[in-house]
Amino acid sequence: MELDKTDRQILEILQEDAKINIKVLADKLKLTKTPVYERIRRLEESGWIKSYIAILDSQKLTHKMVVFCSVSLENQKLEAIEAFGNAVSSIPEVLECYLLGGAKDFILKVVVKDLADYHKFSSGILAALPNVAQINSSFVLNEVIRSNAYPVD
Repeated sequence: MELDKTDRQILEILQEDAKINIKVLADKLKLTKTPVYERIRRLEESGWIKSYIAILDSQKLTHKMVVFCSVSLENQKLEAIEAFGNAVSSIPEVLECYLLGGAKDFILKVVVKDLADYHKFSSGILAALPNVAQINSSFVLNEVIRSNAYPVD
């Protein structure tokens, strides 16, 4: 499905506010409600919109410490890479996991309560996974920018 200018505008607006009232959205686009609703339904059905989420205020949660972990595996065979990906996908502290090309095999975005909690996580959970050779950690001091919005152009 090709996106036109109106589809892109809808995606940009919904990334800013997924709960926007359909009438307000239609007014912004200078359209009536029905075609806007139909476009949103089409974007959902075609997979452009995967889901709607609530973004929580991390400062109000108990898990406030964010750590980026670079993980190197002992073995880079496809089965080992898939096994690691499957293992970390069930760990609640891991918010994001990316397979990389280059010096490290994976980078993980992890949230924990504090440094002691991270030590338990890294030594007791992450390092205990099969095939983990090395973990390098970087601790977030300040969140400068955080966005889930992709450029739509």
